[in-house]
Amino acid sequence: MTASAEATASKTVSVRDIYLPPERKKVAGGGVPHVSAKNFSIYYGEFEAVKKVSADIPSKYVTAIIGPSGCGKSTFLRSINRMNDLIPNSHTTGSLMFDGQDVYSKFTDEVLLRKKIGMVFQKPNPFPKSIFDNIAYGPRLHGIRDRKTLADIVEKSLRKAALWDEVCDRLDKNALGMSGGQQQRLCFARTLAVEPEILLLDEPTSALDPRATAKIEDLIQELRGSYTIMIVTHNMQQASRVSDNTMFFYEGTLVEFAPTAQLFTNPKNSMTEDYITGRFS
Repeated sequence: MTASAEATASKTVSVRDIYLPPERKKVAGGGVPHVSAKNFSIYYGEFEAVKKVSADIPSKYVTAIIGPSGCGKSTFLRSINRMNDLIPNSHTTGSLMFDGQDVYSKFTDEVLLRKKIGMVFQKPNPFPKSIFDNIAYGPRLHGIRDRKTLADIVEKSLRKAALWDEVCDRLDKNALGMSGGQQQRLCFARTLAVEPEILLLDEPTSALDPRATAKIEDLIQELRGSYTIMIVTHNMQQASRVSDNTMFFYEGTLVEFAPTAQLFTNPKNSMTEDYITGRFS
């Protein structure tokens, strides 16, 4: 990495450095950090996959995470709700805070954490159950049993995921019979059903065709302002379309974190410019 990249990466990126669109300042609560990392590193055994990241993620905005394959994007994303705990020999150093609480404290309830920080994966993964039971799964897991309450949650979640009108007459049908794009929106609805605060999206459209991708992007636009959304994507056009702010990772290091318009049109770091202009991938 160049000296300029190391200098950029070593600075804490503050919410104060991030442009907050005036039309959403009230919604975003003035840019209060929802997730804060400080010198945060993630290791797989001896390998440091994410290197001393310091950044504040503003509440109720869309943050895109870009960078070449293997640069630590998904690793960082999955650390926020401790999905990396499932990988043997993984561990962290530094701090990662969610709403002022240490994500990696021994006192953290991982089940409650993942209720508040939901995740949608690269490949749609509906359960081999009915559409209704897919959405009701999380609420039931958290103790809700009343059928009417569950029905209300299912409808509300499917409406938020822009899917209700397409499936309202076949809620008892197996979710595996849905199209790929519908399955991915179902996964959004399933995540929304437990009322999370943050949505982590790990390349949610990479397995979808352009039409289904457009629907997911429209969905993200609908959900922005109501949730803090973080999306890993290899698609530069997608990042520019859906996000307010963008993080650029390279070889595990956060090289630049800036308003999306600024990062794509006037990046401060030459490595960022080289990546978004296709000089390397």
